[in-house]
Amino acid sequence: MLRHPIIERPDWQDKANEFGFKFHTMYGEQYWDESAYYQFTLEQIEQGIEAPTEEIHQMCLAVVDRVVNDDELMRRFCLPETQWDFIRDSWVNGDPCLYSRLDFAYNGQGHAKLYENNADTPTSVYETGFWQWLWLQDQVDAQVLNRKSDQFNSLQEKLVHRFSDLRYLTPDRELHFACCKGTEEDRGTVQYLEDCANAAGIKTKFVFIEDIGLDKDGNFTDLDNQVISWMFKLYPWEFMFEEEYGQYLGSNNIRWLEPPWKAVLSNKALLPMLWQMFPNHPNLLPAFFEDELAKAKDLETLVRKPIFSREGANISFIKDQSEILRSEGPYGQEGYIYQASHVLPNFSDNYTLIGSWLVDDKAAGISLREDKGPITQDMSRFLPHIILG
Repeated sequence: MLRHPIIERPDWQDKANEFGFKFHTMYGEQYWDESAYYQFTLEQIEQGIEAPTEEIHQMCLAVVDRVVNDDELMRRFCLPETQWDFIRDSWVNGDPCLYSRLDFAYNGQGHAKLYENNADTPTSVYETGFWQWLWLQDQVDAQVLNRKSDQFNSLQEKLVHRFSDLRYLTPDRELHFACCKGTEEDRGTVQYLEDCANAAGIKTKFVFIEDIGLDKDGNFTDLDNQVISWMFKLYPWEFMFEEEYGQYLGSNNIRWLEPPWKAVLSNKALLPMLWQMFPNHPNLLPAFFEDELAKAKDLETLVRKPIFSREGANISFIKDQSEILRSEGPYGQEGYIYQASHVLPNFSDNYTLIGSWLVDDKAAGISLREDKGPITQDMSRFLPHIILG
């Protein structure tokens, strides 16, 4: 695994705007960075990332099956009791999902180490599935990259195929897409997924989360008073449970992407459960609930993560019971888990995180995020990659 500087495409900003990638720069900071790229060998991809991604995904599903059948574990995951049946029923009924993204620390050698599972609302799908692939094609065509350069990236193809499958599993339903107002990144991400659904022959419609209403029968509706019967939402389940209409979840005839059981899979409490069920697995880091910290007494440094944290918010590094580094954010009231510290690999003074995507239980591609600090956050830069050798 190598990091190489490279000449940027001279027109990439114009091309980004043309293709709807309007969040390539946000808040005056560059998010997409093509001044360098990462190079992997095929063996590093297949053995180091692809194989453990699919294995760990199955382990995560085993955790879901255990948690939904245990009231005490549902409490451990801080899931509201009023939503337990909603979550359980979606698992028992086999409600289909679309994607997940596992975040790994990996430097090309040894075992990739799982940081967390972004199973409910994983962003950067557009950058991974389309934009970095376009970068590869452009740089190969310009003879800047070796013509044998490839990329671990079948994400868009697999998404369209998965939507096609879901179309037949959910016949005669229009698929609503939703995200919050005021976030260009979320809107662009949802638009990309809507395009993938359209390519699969699905009729779609968009509604903002804030504009979802209820009719007299408790059905969810859009601004045209159309009943919503199938919805993809770029909005965490723990937020949905707290909405005014949360009490109606499960009482109306609506199919969800992602399904309610993803509230278990996207929860940081997944990490200590994985360690309990699969101790000493080479791709896992020791992880513990707060009342299990006695088991971590031999670990010099721990990373404290809120159960519902997203985008690297409210992460703390704890050494000898003292906080030595932290990120700000709105999470933590729900409680924390603790994970053994395993600092991201450093390339040219950049800490690099690998996001490994799955669609329909199959590894589908990777995204790479860089930051000057060891905590990957919402503005950490996205860099492309290639496979060569």
